[in-house]
Amino acid sequence: MSKMANILSFSPAKSPMSGTMGAVYSRAPALLLPLIGLLMFLAIWNGVAKSIDTSLGQFPGPAQVWEQAGSLITEHSAQREKADAFYTRQEERNAARVAQDPTYEPKTREFTGSPTFFDQIWTSLYTVMVGFLIASVIAVPVGILCGLSKSAYTAINPLIQLFKPVSPLAWLPLVTMVVSALYVSDDPMFSKSFVTSALTVSLCCLWPTLINTAVGVSAIDKDLINVSKVLRLTPMSHLTKIILPSSIPMIFTGLRLSLGIGWMVLIAAEMLAQNPGLGKFVWDEFQNGSSESLARIMVAVLTIGAIGFILDRIMLSVQRAVSWDKTSVLR
Repeated sequence: MSKMANILSFSPAKSPMSGTMGAVYSRAPALLLPLIGLLMFLAIWNGVAKSIDTSLGQFPGPAQVWEQAGSLITEHSAQREKADAFYTRQEERNAARVAQDPTYEPKTREFTGSPTFFDQIWTSLYTVMVGFLIASVIAVPVGILCGLSKSAYTAINPLIQLFKPVSPLAWLPLVTMVVSALYVSDDPMFSKSFVTSALTVSLCCLWPTLINTAVGVSAIDKDLINVSKVLRLTPMSHLTKIILPSSIPMIFTGLRLSLGIGWMVLIAAEMLAQNPGLGKFVWDEFQNGSSESLARIMVAVLTIGAIGFILDRIMLSVQRAVSWDKTSVLR
Protein backbone atom coordinates (compact mmCIF):
# COMPACT_ATOMS: atom_id res chain seq x y z
CA MET A 1 0.00 0.00 0.00
CA SER A 2 2.84 2.35 0.85
CA LYS A 3 4.51 1.62 -2.46
CA MET A 4 1.29 2.40 -4.31
CA ALA A 5 0.95 5.66 -2.40
CA ASN A 6 4.51 6.60 -3.28
CA ILE A 7 3.85 5.87 -6.93
CA LEU A 8 0.65 7.91 -6.94
CA SER A 9 2.25 10.80 -5.11
CA PHE A 10 5.25 10.87 -7.41
CA SER A 11 5.42 13.86 -9.69
CA PRO A 12 8.18 14.33 -12.26
CA ALA A 13 10.57 17.20 -11.59
CA LYS A 14 10.15 20.18 -13.83
CA SER A 15 13.13 20.82 -16.02
CA PRO A 16 14.55 24.31 -16.44
CA MET A 17 13.66 24.06 -20.12
CA SER A 18 9.95 23.61 -19.32
CA GLY A 19 10.00 26.73 -17.15
CA THR A 20 11.68 28.68 -19.92
CA MET A 21 9.18 27.49 -22.52
CA GLY A 22 6.32 28.40 -20.20
CA ALA A 23 7.66 31.92 -19.85
CA VAL A 24 8.01 32.18 -23.64
CA TYR A 25 4.43 30.96 -24.19
CA SER A 26 3.08 33.39 -21.61
CA ARG A 27 4.80 36.31 -23.31
CA ALA A 28 3.98 35.21 -26.85
CA PRO A 29 0.74 37.24 -27.17
CA ALA A 30 2.45 40.40 -25.95
CA LEU A 31 5.16 39.93 -28.60
CA LEU A 32 3.13 38.55 -31.49
CA LEU A 33 0.08 40.81 -31.40
CA PRO A 34 2.01 44.08 -31.90
CA LEU A 35 4.02 42.39 -34.67
CA ILE A 36 0.83 41.23 -36.39
CA GLY A 37 -0.66 44.72 -36.09
CA LEU A 38 2.49 46.26 -37.58
CA LEU A 39 2.56 43.81 -40.49
CA MET A 40 -1.11 44.47 -41.23
CA PHE A 41 -0.47 48.21 -41.20
CA LEU A 42 2.46 47.84 -43.62
CA ALA A 43 0.40 45.63 -45.95
CA ILE A 44 -2.53 48.09 -46.00
CA TRP A 45 -0.17 51.03 -46.45
CA ASN A 46 1.60 49.33 -49.35
CA GLY A 47 -1.68 48.46 -51.06
CA VAL A 48 -3.27 51.90 -50.63
CA ALA A 49 -0.09 53.76 -51.69
CA LYS A 50 -0.11 52.09 -55.11
CA SER A 51 -3.55 53.55 -55.87
CA ILE A 52 -2.71 57.15 -54.95
CA ASP A 53 -1.11 59.41 -57.56
CA THR A 54 -0.15 62.94 -56.55
CA SER A 55 1.38 65.90 -58.35
CA LEU A 56 4.75 64.72 -57.09
CA GLY A 57 4.27 61.13 -58.23
CA GLN A 58 2.93 58.02 -56.59
CA PHE A 59 2.42 58.09 -52.85
CA PRO A 60 5.42 56.38 -51.24
CA GLY A 61 5.07 52.88 -49.86
CA PRO A 62 7.17 51.24 -47.14
CA ALA A 63 9.96 50.33 -49.57
CA GLN A 64 10.40 53.90 -50.83
CA VAL A 65 10.31 55.30 -47.30
CA TRP A 66 12.93 52.78 -46.17
CA GLU A 67 15.13 53.78 -49.11
CA GLN A 68 14.90 57.48 -48.25
CA ALA A 69 15.63 56.75 -44.60
CA GLY A 70 18.89 55.17 -45.75
CA SER A 71 19.60 58.21 -47.93
CA LEU A 72 19.10 60.56 -44.97
CA ILE A 73 21.53 58.50 -42.89
CA THR A 74 24.07 58.61 -45.73
CA GLU A 75 23.66 62.38 -46.09
CA HIS A 76 24.19 62.83 -42.36
CA SER A 77 27.40 60.78 -42.44
CA ALA A 78 28.69 62.72 -45.44
CA GLN A 79 27.96 66.05 -43.75
CA ARG A 80 29.75 64.93 -40.58
CA GLU A 81 32.79 63.95 -42.67
CA LYS A 82 32.78 67.40 -44.29
CA ALA A 83 32.61 69.04 -40.86
CA ASP A 84 35.47 66.91 -39.53
CA ALA A 85 37.60 67.72 -42.56
CA PHE A 86 36.79 71.42 -42.17
CA TYR A 87 37.92 71.50 -38.53
CA THR A 88 41.01 69.41 -39.31
CA ARG A 89 42.13 71.85 -42.03
CA GLN A 90 41.44 74.75 -39.69
CA GLU A 91 43.56 73.23 -36.92
CA GLU A 92 46.40 72.57 -39.34
CA ARG A 93 46.32 76.17 -40.60
CA ASN A 94 46.23 77.54 -37.06
CA ALA A 95 49.12 75.30 -36.02
CA ALA A 96 51.21 76.45 -39.00
CA ARG A 97 50.37 80.09 -38.29
CA VAL A 98 51.33 79.77 -34.61
CA ALA A 99 54.60 78.10 -35.61
CA GLN A 100 55.45 81.14 -37.75
CA ASP A 101 54.16 83.72 -35.27
CA PRO A 102 53.96 82.57 -31.60
CA THR A 103 51.97 85.70 -30.68
CA TYR A 104 49.13 84.77 -33.05
CA GLU A 105 45.87 83.84 -31.34
CA PRO A 106 44.13 81.01 -33.24
CA LYS A 107 40.50 81.50 -34.18
CA THR A 108 38.06 78.68 -34.81
CA ARG A 109 35.15 79.22 -37.14
CA GLU A 110 31.99 77.16 -36.94
CA PHE A 111 31.07 74.83 -39.76
CA THR A 112 28.23 76.46 -41.69
CA GLY A 113 26.89 73.46 -43.58
CA SER A 114 23.15 72.89 -43.74
CA PRO A 115 21.71 70.90 -40.82
CA THR A 116 21.01 67.25 -41.52
CA PHE A 117 17.87 65.31 -40.66
CA PHE A 118 19.44 64.12 -37.41
CA ASP A 119 20.51 67.65 -36.53
CA GLN A 120 16.88 68.70 -36.93
CA ILE A 121 15.78 65.86 -34.65
CA TRP A 122 18.18 66.98 -31.92
CA THR A 123 17.04 70.61 -32.28
CA SER A 124 13.38 69.63 -31.86
CA LEU A 125 14.10 67.35 -28.90
CA TYR A 126 16.14 70.01 -27.13
CA THR A 127 13.49 72.66 -27.73
CA VAL A 128 10.55 70.55 -26.56
CA MET A 129 12.36 69.46 -23.40
CA VAL A 130 13.18 73.05 -22.45
CA GLY A 131 9.60 74.17 -23.08
CA PHE A 132 8.22 71.17 -21.20
CA LEU A 133 10.47 71.80 -18.18
CA ILE A 134 9.45 75.47 -18.05
CA ALA A 135 5.78 74.49 -18.13
CA SER A 136 6.26 71.78 -15.48
CA VAL A 137 8.08 74.10 -13.09
CA ILE A 138 5.10 76.46 -13.27
CA ALA A 139 2.23 73.97 -13.52
CA VAL A 140 3.07 71.56 -10.68
CA PRO A 141 3.35 74.17 -7.87
CA VAL A 142 0.31 76.08 -9.12
CA GLY A 143 -1.63 72.84 -9.41
CA ILE A 144 -0.71 71.88 -5.83
CA LEU A 145 -1.84 75.32 -4.66
CA CYS A 146 -5.15 74.94 -6.48
CA GLY A 147 -5.65 71.48 -5.01
CA LEU A 148 -4.97 72.62 -1.46
CA SER A 149 -6.88 75.88 -1.58
CA LYS A 150 -10.41 76.25 -2.91
CA SER A 151 -9.97 80.01 -3.01
CA ALA A 152 -6.86 79.71 -5.19
CA TYR A 153 -8.65 77.27 -7.49
CA THR A 154 -11.68 79.57 -7.78
CA ALA A 155 -9.39 82.48 -8.68
CA ILE A 156 -7.22 80.61 -11.20
CA ASN A 157 -9.79 78.31 -12.83
CA PRO A 158 -11.27 81.04 -15.13
CA LEU A 159 -7.78 81.69 -16.50
CA ILE A 160 -7.25 77.97 -17.07
CA GLN A 161 -10.53 77.61 -18.94
CA LEU A 162 -9.83 80.76 -20.95
CA PHE A 163 -6.33 79.90 -22.19
CA LYS A 164 -6.50 76.09 -22.30
CA PRO A 165 -8.27 75.87 -25.70
CA VAL A 166 -6.03 78.45 -27.42
CA SER A 167 -4.24 76.99 -30.43
CA PRO A 168 -0.45 77.26 -30.75
CA LEU A 169 -1.03 78.96 -34.09
CA ALA A 170 -2.65 81.83 -32.18
CA TRP A 171 0.09 82.01 -29.55
CA LEU A 172 2.98 81.94 -32.01
CA PRO A 173 2.62 85.45 -33.54
CA LEU A 174 2.22 87.00 -30.08
CA VAL A 175 5.21 85.13 -28.65
CA THR A 176 7.29 86.04 -31.70
CA MET A 177 6.55 89.75 -31.29
CA VAL A 178 7.19 89.72 -27.52
CA VAL A 179 10.49 87.85 -27.90
CA SER A 180 11.62 90.20 -30.68
CA ALA A 181 10.81 93.21 -28.49
CA LEU A 182 12.27 91.99 -25.18
CA TYR A 183 15.01 89.53 -26.12
CA VAL A 184 17.52 92.03 -27.48
CA SER A 185 21.22 91.28 -27.14
CA ASP A 186 24.37 91.67 -29.23
CA ASP A 187 25.56 88.24 -28.12
CA PRO A 188 22.46 86.20 -27.16
CA MET A 189 22.89 82.91 -25.33
CA PHE A 190 19.99 81.37 -27.30
CA SER A 191 18.64 82.18 -30.73
CA LYS A 192 15.31 83.98 -30.96
CA SER A 193 13.80 81.11 -32.92
CA PHE A 194 14.66 78.70 -30.10
CA VAL A 195 13.18 80.99 -27.42
CA THR A 196 10.03 81.52 -29.48
CA SER A 197 9.46 77.80 -30.03
CA ALA A 198 10.20 76.88 -26.40
CA LEU A 199 7.83 79.51 -25.00
CA THR A 200 5.07 78.49 -27.40
CA VAL A 201 5.46 74.88 -26.28
CA SER A 202 5.33 75.99 -22.64
CA LEU A 203 2.13 77.98 -23.09
CA CYS A 204 0.34 75.07 -24.75
CA CYS A 205 1.49 72.16 -22.57
CA LEU A 206 1.04 73.99 -19.27
CA TRP A 207 -2.62 73.15 -18.71
CA PRO A 208 -2.85 69.32 -18.59
CA THR A 209 -0.23 69.15 -15.84
CA LEU A 210 -1.84 71.98 -13.88
CA ILE A 211 -5.34 70.48 -14.07
CA ASN A 212 -4.31 66.91 -13.26
CA THR A 213 -2.11 68.05 -10.39
CA ALA A 214 -4.97 70.05 -8.88
CA VAL A 215 -7.36 67.10 -9.23
CA GLY A 216 -4.83 64.67 -7.74
CA VAL A 217 -4.11 66.88 -4.73
CA SER A 218 -7.78 67.63 -4.03
CA ALA A 219 -8.68 63.92 -4.21
CA ILE A 220 -6.26 62.77 -1.49
CA ASP A 221 -7.85 60.43 1.05
CA LYS A 222 -9.16 62.34 4.07
CA ASP A 223 -7.71 59.70 6.38
CA LEU A 224 -4.23 60.68 5.23
CA ILE A 225 -5.00 64.33 5.93
CA ASN A 226 -6.17 63.39 9.42
CA VAL A 227 -3.00 61.35 10.03
CA SER A 228 -0.96 64.40 9.11
CA LYS A 229 -2.92 66.49 11.60
CA VAL A 230 -2.51 63.90 14.35
CA LEU A 231 1.24 63.70 13.76
CA ARG A 232 1.38 67.51 13.58
CA LEU A 233 3.52 67.47 10.50
CA THR A 234 5.07 70.74 9.39
CA PRO A 235 3.77 72.18 6.10
CA MET A 236 6.88 70.99 4.26
CA SER A 237 6.65 67.49 5.76
CA HIS A 238 2.92 67.40 4.96
CA LEU A 239 3.77 68.29 1.36
CA THR A 240 6.60 65.78 0.92
CA LYS A 241 5.15 62.87 2.92
CA ILE A 242 1.42 63.14 2.22
CA ILE A 243 0.58 65.39 -0.72
CA LEU A 244 3.22 64.48 -3.30
CA PRO A 245 3.30 60.67 -2.78
CA SER A 246 -0.49 60.48 -2.95
CA SER A 247 -0.87 62.69 -6.02
CA ILE A 248 2.08 61.39 -8.06
CA PRO A 249 -0.09 59.21 -10.39
CA MET A 250 -2.26 62.17 -11.39
CA ILE A 251 0.73 64.51 -11.66
CA PHE A 252 2.49 62.15 -14.04
CA THR A 253 -0.69 61.64 -16.04
CA GLY A 254 -0.67 65.40 -16.60
CA LEU A 255 3.04 65.42 -17.38
CA ARG A 256 2.66 62.69 -19.99
CA LEU A 257 -0.25 64.51 -21.60
CA SER A 258 1.67 67.79 -21.55
CA LEU A 259 4.75 66.24 -23.13
CA GLY A 260 2.70 64.72 -25.93
CA ILE A 261 0.92 68.01 -26.57
CA GLY A 262 4.20 69.91 -26.43
CA TRP A 263 5.73 67.62 -29.05
CA MET A 264 2.78 68.16 -31.41
CA VAL A 265 2.77 71.90 -30.80
CA LEU A 266 6.48 72.19 -31.52
CA ILE A 267 6.22 70.56 -34.94
CA ALA A 268 3.39 72.91 -35.91
CA ALA A 269 5.26 75.95 -34.58
CA GLU A 270 8.43 75.02 -36.49
CA MET A 271 6.47 74.64 -39.71
CA LEU A 272 4.65 77.94 -39.32
CA ALA A 273 7.58 80.05 -38.11
CA GLN A 274 10.23 78.23 -40.14
CA ASN A 275 12.27 77.65 -36.99
CA PRO A 276 14.94 74.92 -37.12
CA GLY A 277 13.66 71.44 -36.35
CA LEU A 278 11.64 68.56 -37.75
CA GLY A 279 8.73 70.83 -38.60
CA LYS A 280 10.94 72.96 -40.84
CA PHE A 281 12.36 69.80 -42.41
CA VAL A 282 8.85 68.68 -43.37
CA TRP A 283 7.94 72.10 -44.76
CA ASP A 284 11.20 72.40 -46.73
CA GLU A 285 10.66 68.98 -48.30
CA PHE A 286 7.09 69.94 -49.20
CA GLN A 287 8.31 73.13 -50.84
CA ASN A 288 11.12 71.25 -52.58
CA GLY A 289 8.62 69.35 -54.67
CA SER A 290 10.96 66.59 -55.85
CA SER A 291 9.90 63.01 -56.48
CA GLU A 292 11.63 61.99 -53.25
CA SER A 293 9.96 64.63 -51.06
CA LEU A 294 6.88 62.61 -50.13
CA ALA A 295 8.98 59.66 -49.00
CA ARG A 296 11.20 61.95 -46.93
CA ILE A 297 8.14 63.55 -45.35
CA MET A 298 6.87 60.08 -44.45
CA VAL A 299 10.25 59.33 -42.84
CA ALA A 300 9.83 62.49 -40.76
CA VAL A 301 6.22 61.58 -39.86
CA LEU A 302 7.22 58.12 -38.67
CA THR A 303 10.17 59.59 -36.78
CA ILE A 304 7.92 62.13 -35.05
CA GLY A 305 5.55 59.35 -34.01
CA ALA A 306 8.36 57.09 -32.79
CA ILE A 307 9.95 59.89 -30.76
CA GLY A 308 6.59 60.75 -29.21
CA PHE A 309 6.13 57.11 -28.20
CA ILE A 310 9.65 56.93 -26.71
CA LEU A 311 9.14 60.14 -24.74
CA ASP A 312 5.91 58.76 -23.29
CA ARG A 313 7.64 55.49 -22.30
CA ILE A 314 10.43 57.46 -20.64
CA MET A 315 7.91 59.42 -18.58
CA LEU A 316 6.16 56.17 -17.67
CA SER A 317 9.47 54.69 -16.49
CA VAL A 318 10.13 57.76 -14.35
CA GLN A 319 6.63 57.46 -12.88
CA ARG A 320 7.28 53.82 -11.97
CA ALA A 321 10.59 54.80 -10.37
CA VAL A 322 9.17 57.54 -8.14
CA SER A 323 5.73 56.05 -7.39
CA TRP A 324 5.28 54.51 -3.96
CA ASP A 325 2.92 51.81 -5.27
CA LYS A 326 5.17 49.51 -7.29
CA THR A 327 2.34 47.01 -7.91
CA SER A 328 0.09 49.44 -9.77
CA VAL A 329 -0.49 48.77 -13.45
CA LEU A 330 0.75 51.71 -15.51
CA ARG A 331 0.15 52.03 -19.25
